[in-house]
Amino acid sequence: MNSMIWFETAIEAIEDFMLAGGSVLWLIALLMLLLWGFVFERILFFNFSLSKDVSEVMKTWQQRSERKSWSAHQIRFGMISKMNSKIRMHLPLIKALTALCPLMGLLGTVTGMIEVFNVMAVTGGGDARSMAGGVSKATIPCMAGMVAALSGVFAGAYLTGVAERESELLEDHLTADG
Repeated sequence: MNSMIWFETAIEAIEDFMLAGGSVLWLIALLMLLLWGFVFERILFFNFSLSKDVSEVMKTWQQRSERKSWSAHQIRFGMISKMNSKIRMHLPLIKALTALCPLMGLLGTVTGMIEVFNVMAVTGGGDARSMAGGVSKATIPCMAGMVAALSGVFAGAYLTGVAERESELLEDHLTADG
């Protein structure tokens, strides 16, 4: 029963946070969900599918009777290029989503400040309590966009490093000295 109460409390806290941050916070949450969906897809690919794909490419290459001619080098280059496309798939999208997160945070800051200025215009600027909602709608999305971007930067750097390492290993394994 305690776990159910904890779960309900956590859901309420998330709802309160999302309400305090305004509508732009939902957009940031969607961007972060997409970002981490692609990150997890790449992690799963590197851990489960890549080795099978590399094995198939290596087997195909090793079955060639001749690996020294110009045409063999072109076939090798094509195999490496095709695998590099698979290895680097979604990395540009991860980088683009990472770059969008702080921009959406900035959009949230601007919309929150517009709300603050609107309250100031209506009340004459003396009601701090009325302005607090706009200030939270200005600062929470900014913070959320930065947190999402930081997580994306670290994940993207890790995945780029893995992709580079795997690409180099593939080139080293496909020897052209038949």
